[in-house]
Order: sequence, then structure tokens, then C-alpha cells
Amino acid sequence: MRKPVIWAVGISKLGELYRDIVPDYATQAEVHIVDKGYEAVIEALERLPAGSVDGIVAGGSNGDFLRERLALPVVLVKVTGSDVMHALARARRALPASSPDSRIALVSYARPAPEFERFKSAFHIDIAQHTYVDAQNAEDLVLRLRDEGMEVIVGPGLVTQLTERAGLTGIFLYSQGSVRAAFDTALEVARLGRIEAQRRERLDTVLRHLHEGVAAVDLNGRIEAINASMAGILGVTAVDALGRPLDAIAPPLDMARTLESASAELEAIVSMAGKTWVINRIPLLDQGTLTGALVTCQDSQAFARVDRSLRSRHRPRHLVARYRLDDLIGDSAAMTQVRALARRYAQTDSTVLVHGESGTGKELLAQGIHNASRRRDYPFVAINCAAFPETLLESELFGYEDGAFSGARRGGKAGLFETAHNGTIFLDEIGEMPMPLQTRLLRVLQEREVLRLGANEPVPCDVRVIAATHRDLRAQVGAGLFREDLYYRLNILRMVLPPLRERMDDLPRLTPLFLERALARAGARMSVDALQASLLPLLATYRWPGNVRELENLLERIAVVCADVVDAREISRARLIEIAPELGTATDAAQDVSKTNAGRKIGTPTMVAPSEEVHATRGAPLTGRERRAAEELARIHATLAACGGDRNAACEALGISRSTLWRKLRTGI
Repeated sequence: MRKPVIWAVGISKLGELYRDIVPDYATQAEVHIVDKGYEAVIEALERLPAGSVDGIVAGGSNGDFLRERLALPVVLVKVTGSDVMHALARARRALPASSPDSRIALVSYARPAPEFERFKSAFHIDIAQHTYVDAQNAEDLVLRLRDEGMEVIVGPGLVTQLTERAGLTGIFLYSQGSVRAAFDTALEVARLGRIEAQRRERLDTVLRHLHEGVAAVDLNGRIEAINASMAGILGVTAVDALGRPLDAIAPPLDMARTLESASAELEAIVSMAGKTWVINRIPLLDQGTLTGALVTCQDSQAFARVDRSLRSRHRPRHLVARYRLDDLIGDSAAMTQVRALARRYAQTDSTVLVHGESGTGKELLAQGIHNASRRRDYPFVAINCAAFPETLLESELFGYEDGAFSGARRGGKAGLFETAHNGTIFLDEIGEMPMPLQTRLLRVLQEREVLRLGANEPVPCDVRVIAATHRDLRAQVGAGLFREDLYYRLNILRMVLPPLRERMDDLPRLTPLFLERALARAGARMSVDALQASLLPLLATYRWPGNVRELENLLERIAVVCADVVDAREISRARLIEIAPELGTATDAAQDVSKTNAGRKIGTPTMVAPSEEVHATRGAPLTGRERRAAEELARIHATLAACGGDRNAACEALGISRSTLWRKLRTGI
């Protein structure tokens, strides 16, 4: 840091005294002796860049003149009692021996020296004391004293200069000790001033870069500092605002109560300039003494946006979508089309309505769309609308304010729509949502804002909605169970997830995947391929009402029960059916069809193939077409069994395509 710059201002005698002392301060400061006074000093300062001079040392009327007109610290060279006594002693020596003390006059600036009056009274000295207020007054005083017979005049530099010009003896009042004391004070003031300037500069830098409005006021409520944001809010310039009362510019920001009580007022809500603002009033204390107050001002909407953005980016782990579209396993035409359509939908923000039976993977599809979209870095929030009672579902979805109802959490709670801001919310089983909540949901979709329970002001919310249902919503609209306007608001992008029985081509890909995971969790050591070969013929004839979820759970059960078996070939078909009785129906059907194919010997056969269930139930005789279908189905099952469940080998042996094979297994036709 550069050394402080001090101007030593003085003319004649004081300037000569400066020259004797300045060399002693060369290592501490740059001291410039300015042999000028009054307006000339001010003009010289104005020609320099701001901040070039840290302080001024001056004496008498010159010092008072500069102190009143400059923002710089001006340190006065003060006359001490010792200075007066030494100066009077020199005056007596300069006085002719025949002249009395009454021919000596003491002249000081503005005020008489109280030390001299006490000394004069104590020692009965007949020396008069006079004062002056400016240069002209000083000149008039010296001439008058000469006319009154004064021979020696003691005073500051200006007075001694005028005295000598009038032909009298002038004794300079100041001493080196007084000047040194003034220099020491000026250096300390400059040091403290530079520390304060650095602190203020740091504060100003911070204020300039704050987006929220900030202003500091003194004890009278006048603005001492203000940043550009606050000036913009108040509709003034920062320069014009300085020094003006804050309550005159913006009455809602009145700081009177804070300045009176010296207590903070945080998160107050005020209306100003057509907006709602969140303000904080904070007292400023210096070593426990109140020196002013600070007010911060922020747009409530910006405050809410920042809060939601932070919660979105630092979201809990349970708000992260784990699955991607590639996790929708299946090579069938239906699943290939689903993935392609989902990728196209992911490029938009439009609402998606997913239809599908339970267990088909609706939430997995929703997570995949989210992870393929621009919202992937933001929350994925899922809720089952059928899992909550109406009152609880409303508070979960839309949130509530503090005290909105009995038992409400202190401070309120953000709803799932607010939590999902910038991300995706998945509303599963949307068809189960109560009618009153359907109305509120419709408003959220239309206005893109959420109103908490007990709140008066809505909160903007940027959320993509993916809804799912296993119900026929159009039929529910006709029955008056679902709002028609909400249905059309949801049914923008539509997707249908096929049940497992309609994409049995995917069974050979799904089975080893689930088996491998289940066997690993169970700690089993058997071969996945061997167990799959035993299972596929049974799995292929089952109708899978629980879809993929049922398949995964059934394979989990088999893996846990057979965890101790090393060789999967030791697990018989009967054992598998014992573990999974639901697969027994398919096995019985295959056996009965085989008997029918060999020749029916019983009058009323028991047929359980898909095309024969109705006839078997009623005991009606089979038509020729039905008989041929049953025989062909039995032949397919027998071929599959002979090929160990290998569908490619079975198709080659039967001379049919894979799609034909699975169609016949599903429908029996």
C-alpha cells in the first residue's frame, strides 16, 4: 500500500516550522508543504484526482476555513498552554527594557486562550488578549493595536506576518511540539480513514453485485448507501438517493420502528410499485451502539423461484428417476413402437396419458420419458392417486400454509407440484382421483400455478404431467365419474402399454433377465439357461393377468424355493407347478388337448384350450373348426415340449413363423 499523503498548509512562519519537521516523517508519509491558504488550497485540490490526498494539517483561521469546506480530514495545529508561556517569555525579551508588559498583546483566532487568562490572573500580568475571525479582521486588529501603542504582538503566522509588515515585533505562537502533535494526529486519522475507505469499498462491491435491493440509513433515516438494485426498485438514481430520507422516497420501507427499538424485523411483506416484496430491517450496531439500519428488499416471486430451484437441484434421492426407455425390455412390434413413441413424446412438454393394465410398467415408462427429456436434471415425483384419502391427497399434491388445518406442520409444507418444479410429476391411477380434486388439478394444468391450502397467493409452477390409468376414462366421463374437461386436458399425448399376453414374443427375453436377478438375490448357483428351458413351456401357456409384475414375482418365488438346488434339471415339471400352481392350468390344458388329439373316448370331453373354454363349461359338442384348432394347439405344445421350449426349433419343426406360433399359443386359433 502507498504511504498516506499529507498536505501541510501554512504561510510564512508556520511554513518555516513545517520545513524543520517534515524530514522526520519521510518514512511514514508523503508530506507536501503547501505555501498557500484559503481558496487557493481548495483550487489546488480540485485539480487532483479524488483520493490523492489523505489529510491536511493547518493552523488558525486557515485551518477552520478548510475544515468547513473540505470533505477531507483537516487537523488543526493547536496552541497549548506551554506554547503561550514560551511565546510570552520571548515577547518580554523582545520588549525594550523601559517598556511595560502592557505593550505586549496576545492575538488568537476566534476564541481567547483560557490557559492564558488563568495564568494572567495568577501572576498579575498586564497583557491584553485579542481575537480575530478572518484575514481582514486580523489586519485591522494589528493596525489598531499599533495605534494604541503596542510594541510586541504574539500570535499565529498570519498575525506575525501582518505585525512585521506594520513595523512591530511579531512573536510566532506555535511550537515544534504542537506541529508534531498535529502531524501524528493527521497520520492516525489518515490510517483510520484508509481502513474505513477499504471497508466501504468492499461493502460497495458487495452491494453492487447483490441482486436484491439494499440500502443503509443513518440515525435520522437518511440514505447513506444504496445499491443499483434498490435504486431501480425505488425508481431513483443512486446519486440522487444519497442523503434523502428513505421514508420520503418509499414510505412502505419506513425504518422508524427499527431505529427506535434497535431490533431486527425479518421477512416482512410489503406492497410497493404494484408488487409484493419480502423485506428485512436490520439495526446497525458499532460496539453495541446503534449507528443506523439496513433494509433489504426482494421480489417475492423471485424469492419463490430461487427457493424452488434450489429444492429442485438439491432434491432427495427418492425424487430421482432411475429407469430409462431402454429398460422397457422387449423386441415385439408393440414394445418397439412404444419406445419410439415415448422418445418422440420426450422432446415436448405436453401432458401424457398412459393406459395400461396393472403391472405393465406405466411408472417405468414415465421415468423413461422424464430421463429422455430436457427435465432430466430436475425432480421426478410420483404419487398414486388411489393410495390417499381425499383430504390427505389434496395437501400432498398442493401443499398447505402454516395453520391451514388442525395438525398442520409449523411453517407449512410444499406440495408435490411445487417439489416437482422444473421436473415431472407422475399421477398414477388418475381415474381414482375424487371429483373436487379433479377441479383443482384442471386449474393447475391450465394456469401453471398452485394455490396451497390456506394461502391467498398462487405460486407459479413449471411441471410436466404424466398421468396413468387402467380404467377407460372415456367411459368414466360418460358415467359422470370423471370431468370431461380434465380428460381432454390430460389426453393430449396418448400411449397404450400392451399387456404381457399380447406380446408373448418378449417372454424369452424377460424370463432370463428376471431369473438372473432373482437367483442372485437368493444366492442360488444353478444355471439360468437350464432353469429357463424347464420354465418356458409352462410360462408360454399362461395368460398373465398380472402382466410383467406377476412374471417377475413368480420367478422370484421359484428362485427362492429352489435356491439350494445346483442342477436345474433336478427340478421336475411337477415341482415347478407345485411352487407356482397358477401354471398348472396351462399344463392340464395341454394334457387334455393331447388326449383329444389321440381320439376322444369320453362323451363330454373337458377342454380348456382358449378356444374351447366356453364349450367345455357348457358341455356343448365341438364344431369341426374348434376340433381342428384344439388338435393343432396340442401338436404345438407337444413340439415345444420335445424341443425343450426352444421356440426357434419348434417353429422350424412346425413350419410356421414365430409370430404365428405365439398368436396360436395366445388365442388357440
